[in-house]
Amino acid sequence: MTGEIERHEYDVVIIGAGGAGLRAAVECLAKKVRTALVCKSLLGKAHTVMAEGGVAAALGNVWPEDNWQVHFRDTMRGGKMLNNWRMAQLHAQEAPDRVLELEEWGALFDRTGDGRILQRDFGGHRYARLAHVGDRTGLELIRTMQQRAVSEGIDVYMECKIVRLTKDESGAVNGAVGFFRETGRFVAFSAKAVVLATGGIGKAWKFTSNSWESTADGQALALWAGADLIDMECVQFHPTGMVWPPSARGLLVTEGVRGDGGVLKNSDGRRFMFDYISPYFAKETADTIEEGDRWYDDKSFRRPPELLPRDEVARAINSEVKAGRGSPHGGVFLDIASRRSPEEIKRRLPSMYHQFKQLADVDISTDPMEVGPTCHYANGGVRVDADTARTTVAGLYAAGEVAGGLHGANRLGGNSLSDLLVFGRRAGLAAAEHALGTTGRPSLDEAAVAEVVSHAASFFNDDGGESPYVVHADLQETMQNLVGIVRTESELVEAGQRLGELTERAKKVSVSGARVFNPGWHLALDLESMLSCAKCTMLGALERRESRGGQTREDFPKADPELEKVNMVTRLSGDEVTVTPEAKPVMPDELAKLFEEAK
Repeated sequence: MTGEIERHEYDVVIIGAGGAGLRAAVECLAKKVRTALVCKSLLGKAHTVMAEGGVAAALGNVWPEDNWQVHFRDTMRGGKMLNNWRMAQLHAQEAPDRVLELEEWGALFDRTGDGRILQRDFGGHRYARLAHVGDRTGLELIRTMQQRAVSEGIDVYMECKIVRLTKDESGAVNGAVGFFRETGRFVAFSAKAVVLATGGIGKAWKFTSNSWESTADGQALALWAGADLIDMECVQFHPTGMVWPPSARGLLVTEGVRGDGGVLKNSDGRRFMFDYISPYFAKETADTIEEGDRWYDDKSFRRPPELLPRDEVARAINSEVKAGRGSPHGGVFLDIASRRSPEEIKRRLPSMYHQFKQLADVDISTDPMEVGPTCHYANGGVRVDADTARTTVAGLYAAGEVAGGLHGANRLGGNSLSDLLVFGRRAGLAAAEHALGTTGRPSLDEAAVAEVVSHAASFFNDDGGESPYVVHADLQETMQNLVGIVRTESELVEAGQRLGELTERAKKVSVSGARVFNPGWHLALDLESMLSCAKCTMLGALERRESRGGQTREDFPKADPELEKVNMVTRLSGDEVTVTPEAKPVMPDELAKLFEEAK
């Protein structure tokens, strides 16, 4: 039933064709190594296109006072100091060059009056820092880098799902085995280096802004190959997803709406975010803003409370809804109509205007939107070396959302796109150099390849197993209700029990028909990765007995200074996922002084 296996040999295989994968590919091509780009969807359809607001970089075009040190400090503070300091430093230092590089390659950013790249405000950033293309920035990044890679002759394998990585006798990764979704034909890639750029884990939750591809593929591939994951409990819930209609629930409402002047109001019409300003950000947050005032205060550099870090805004909305002050459909109101003219809204936020008009029959230029928290981003992920994006397994690299470390406990808006650019480049460079320094040709273990293929095909059986769709729905309910925006020990323990039961059920699902574009079969395999990473998230949340960023424990409502010093490291021990607190890298004194100077 499995048929012949298609074979390909490369120096570097990049799994994922979003921003990180494309940037890695461009760098590999520049090094003249044979490179393959493998993507689960079609080229140009990666989840990066959904990143709307902008790419964060301290260009200083709107505020000359901005620099990499301030961006670094904002990123560390936003991540509640759980970040890998070296990643945050490299990110802040190199983001401006990566944006200017995109401009050289043809990206059409919005401009200031004198022709420079325009930058907008975003949550947690002290200055207006996000270079943008209306509210379609991610799409422009993908188009620009895709054109660059294609013009250099990249080999692309579309609609290809990777099931497992392969390793050589030394334990180094030397390839990958998967199948083409359209035909069901199995394929094996041999490679001297593999780069993971597969994105997030959000489809394990019921309400999510993530697209169908975000099924924790890369995190699970790394885990199964023996690599470490860190801080998987730190899942970001974006404050503003659509809450109506039900078919669109969770769909992202870009932070650019708030960056361009939108305010949050409860059912009483009150701007409630002033009640939730934490002492941590009180110094840089305006304590009062009149409705007619400029969106930010030019003299004090203070930002409105709607632009606090995402974790704080999400918890505030959650509190208002629980207190009975929510909107009719269980969210709150996001109002930009009273802040900007209809013409400005349609020009600056065209995607948002059309999204609400078409899906909810709401004209955001005249009426408020109903929004609420939605599972959005994995701040944790594969443990990598900051300078090279190398994982703890030889020959394996990771960049973008699949990698952990940069964002700590909470990601600032816009940092995801600059993350893709900075560490996509570094991953591609390191993988290419590893390949160039490796002699001989990679040879796959045929028995291991056959085992992967046999396992993937095993879901086609006639034993009456249950539908993978039912198991997936139960997984989403479990994660939404028990490992959601606010957690408790009892709920996490219950989640662990349910995940164990779901894992056993997932082993017994069955699908019918042929392998030719069989969505049920695809989901059966996606369930394996989602369940593995759901366990990592649950165990990390149980072990981290504090509230920090995206990890909110109702039974431990305060941050523990000692837990700021550790990453929760998850790894596979036999068939079991284990979690261990391990000391994270210590910030050098010259960087630590930046926080003292800001007090």
